[in-house]
Amino acid sequence: MTGSEESPSFRLAYVPGVTPAKWVRIWNERLPDIALTLVQVPAAEAPEVLRAGEADAGFVRLPVDRTYFSAIPLYTETTVVVVPKDHLITAADEVTLADLAEEVLFHPLDDVFDWDSPPGEPAFERPATTPDAIELVAANVGLLLVPQSLARLYHRKDLTYRPVTDAPQSSIALSWPEEATTGLVEDFIGIVRGRTVNSTRGRVKSPAEQQKQQRSEPKRAEPKGTRQKPAAASTGRNPRARTAGGSARTAGAKQTPKRGKPRRRS
Repeated sequence: MTGSEESPSFRLAYVPGVTPAKWVRIWNERLPDIALTLVQVPAAEAPEVLRAGEADAGFVRLPVDRTYFSAIPLYTETTVVVVPKDHLITAADEVTLADLAEEVLFHPLDDVFDWDSPPGEPAFERPATTPDAIELVAANVGLLLVPQSLARLYHRKDLTYRPVTDAPQSSIALSWPEEATTGLVEDFIGIVRGRTVNSTRGRVKSPAEQQKQQRSEPKRAEPKGTRQKPAAASTGRNPRARTAGGSARTAGAKQTPKRGKPRRRS
């Protein structure tokens, strides 16, 4: 450091299968002076990365510890089974867990599903990672259940997938440590929620920012007919009484019969 303050930046973690490009593009358009750094992390390690302050916020897979993290659920993915292209399962548009009961199913150590009882026949070993399991499926050793985004991420020409209608599903959320809710985190929340630049639901602006915004906003003209007339100057008399009195005199004058010209005697 040379006496100048460090330039502000925002670190965004994301797990495999999430594509943050759309939100990053909007960030760069709205906050071009604040660099956004992407940090890809395994799904199981994402909470610890946020706890350690290695990222300001992240796209993670639920569940997370809600006593420590804030989370905004975004979407839930379809679960699919990855199979070789010549597998019998490809004859169907979708399958159930019962259809996979006699198949060897891999459950890698980084499996994103919390299985009470893993379906299918157990493999001879658990692959270390999902990409390792994909390689075994390509070798026609067994099948693999994953969120659809991971099936697309690790796509191979010799593999395909089918939706599994009754399998557990994985949900993606934007999450961050609740006690570390900074202004930049609020800015990113607004982007993810689709708020506009001038939305009042964004983060709370500082007094200096508010004054700058007020100076830049044009003054609104008052609608016609809404401006009040100035009050009458006080002269010790009641204007209404004077008007009322004048009206009474006028009314009295109207009630007095007019005197006509005297008739000439014949």
